[in-house]
Amino acid sequence: MVHFVGAGSGAADLITVRGKAYLEEADCIIYAGSLVNPQLLDYKKEGCTVYNSAHMTLEEVLDVMFANEEKGLMTVRLHTGDPCLYGAIREQMDVLDEKGISYDYTPGVSAFCGAASALNLEYTLPEVSQSVIITRMAGRTPVPEKESIESFAAHHATMVVFLSTGMLEELSRRLIEGGYSADTPAAIVYKATWPDERSYVCTVGTLAQTAKANNVTKTALMIIGDAVAHAKYDRSKLYDPTFTTEFRKGI
Repeated sequence: MVHFVGAGSGAADLITVRGKAYLEEADCIIYAGSLVNPQLLDYKKEGCTVYNSAHMTLEEVLDVMFANEEKGLMTVRLHTGDPCLYGAIREQMDVLDEKGISYDYTPGVSAFCGAASALNLEYTLPEVSQSVIITRMAGRTPVPEKESIESFAAHHATMVVFLSTGMLEELSRRLIEGGYSADTPAAIVYKATWPDERSYVCTVGTLAQTAKANNVTKTALMIIGDAVAHAKYDRSKLYDPTFTTEFRKGI
């Protein structure tokens, strides 16, 4: 059996109870060493073998899984954050399907949730933004043309941008071309929920300047939109005493 497990955004105690239990039971852990907190390996049992996938290809990862299956061992594939976002899990699952190997997937706390906690942020403020766009800039890995930064910016929704810290001048330019103003609130969160977490509130126009001034070059995500500044918002209807719900009658 192969268990794909989300490690969480950084802090070792933000893994789920289920994910921790799988780590404790695993005969083999293959973890994304470039991003997963190594403290999570403290949960492993004696005799568990550990592989760092930062040094491995997809084929090498799969070979370890196959070898474990032949021996009847349990494998945990430990991915950063929640692996449904930029986790490259589908390509592994497809091969396991072809081989008839059973697997499941345990979600984790994504970095975009960890970043919100760093800023005590609510992404979806009533009458400010009710949508969150999670995206990335095109680098060596392309982005579909229909998913351009400019097209998303036109919605003025809250936007969370992964994997783009080294392209902030271009990001600012494209956000402004798409419709955000240069003074739209923005934030940079470095290593959300890790012990050395840092966060900086700035504007769309000062993203690159803020990152440079604080020596942030990687392992960060950017948040764009009025929700960053806790813009004036309407009170929640759910808790409004005049609003009737299934559970109580409004005044």
